[in-house]
Amino acid sequence: MTERLVTIPNILSGLRLSSVPVLLVLARQGYADAFLLLLIFALLTDVADGYLARRLRQESEFGARLDSWGDFSIYLSTPLCAWWLWPEIVRREAPFVIAVLAAFLLPILIGFAKYRRLTSYHTWGAKLSAVLMSIGTVLLFAGGPPWLFRFSTIVLVLTQIEEIAITIVSPEWRSNVPTIRHALRRTREERAKGNGNSGEKAED
Repeated sequence: MTERLVTIPNILSGLRLSSVPVLLVLARQGYADAFLLLLIFALLTDVADGYLARRLRQESEFGARLDSWGDFSIYLSTPLCAWWLWPEIVRREAPFVIAVLAAFLLPILIGFAKYRRLTSYHTWGAKLSAVLMSIGTVLLFAGGPPWLFRFSTIVLVLTQIEEIAITIVSPEWRSNVPTIRHALRRTREERAKGNGNSGEKAED
């Protein structure tokens, strides 16, 4: 059955992806307020697309990949934009910014090394981390207290360790894996099924 490519969740993910060059231009030109407004919109689409995909029963492998590419583009471009707009904040929060980049990139590199594609687990922990990190980042750039950004960095590191563990225990690429427990259970089921098929062939 052919997947529907044009769905509401996919449109939202596409909007998030297409907002990246605009964010880069706004940041480079020094339009901090416009940058923050567009960033908030982009982050809201990240919350909405997954919810609507489940609510409207429009989940798909293509949608999971598009969502991941949208997240990847936003999270990779935001530190550069922040450096252009708020270099003093980036310097002050440098250990946490470096931790965020390392925690974000390492699972992606490990996933690419194993599957030759971007992982799209969308774990429960990653969803919580995305909400906390989004709020913490916007507050930080808007001149608010840094504690939420710092706390969300710790949560992000923990959730990314779980994503690395999912990659290690999963023999094949999978999308939408809620937790490491789900990954382990699915791997056991697939192995048991494979052993059962081997036994049937041996009997034949």
